[in-house]
Amino acid sequence: MAARTGAAQSNEPPWTPEQFEANLRSLGRRYHIHHPFNVRLNSGQCTPDEIRGWVANRFYYQINIPLKDAAILSNCDDRETRRLWVQRILDHDGYDEDAGGIESWACLADAVGLPRDALWSLEHVVPGVRFAVDAYVNFARRVPWQEAVCSSLTEMFAPQIHKDRLSGWPSLYPWIDQNGLHYFRSRIPLASRDVEHGLAVTLDYFRTREAQQRALDILQFKLDILWSMLDSVEKAYAQ
Repeated sequence: MAARTGAAQSNEPPWTPEQFEANLRSLGRRYHIHHPFNVRLNSGQCTPDEIRGWVANRFYYQINIPLKDAAILSNCDDRETRRLWVQRILDHDGYDEDAGGIESWACLADAVGLPRDALWSLEHVVPGVRFAVDAYVNFARRVPWQEAVCSSLTEMFAPQIHKDRLSGWPSLYPWIDQNGLHYFRSRIPLASRDVEHGLAVTLDYFRTREAQQRALDILQFKLDILWSMLDSVEKAYAQ
């Protein structure tokens, strides 16, 4: 992964934890909430076919999140971290009476009129989305687990995008069954919980200025993944 902002000199003093966190959070300006397709999506300008295309393609990301988290676990030698991180897999795959996030996304597909067989067949997933998601999973498999944890910090910016959908979609897209919006509602508290743990790992592991700059580059890499996914969806489905 190439650095985007230039390598810091090793003799520069590290940022304080507060400064480091602020610098990480400042990358929220590059979150895909600002992507033109998402702006159209959350302002009522997308057609039903565009929304179905987005749901189908984002599903490929959803079903790969547990694979990414399993890769982190396989590389992690810290028992306490594993005990906390495994919950993320359960959140998506489900356990006991909780159907999980993947099923919630399938319910969203039902709500927008996308048949489940078409969703699960992945027939609508465009090459750019598949490439971006696979790159993210492969990144988690090959880097130190702390770096993969850092890449998950895009969750810092996720609650607002979910709140926007919950507040806007019922009036903007009244044809969508509101029961299908449960995924967005469920992710608001879960994202906040996940950020607390991921941020603690990141602040503890990246302690030199050079390492902290590496963390910013990693987070930018993940932001690029999400942005490029919408680039691909927009190209394939936008009218």
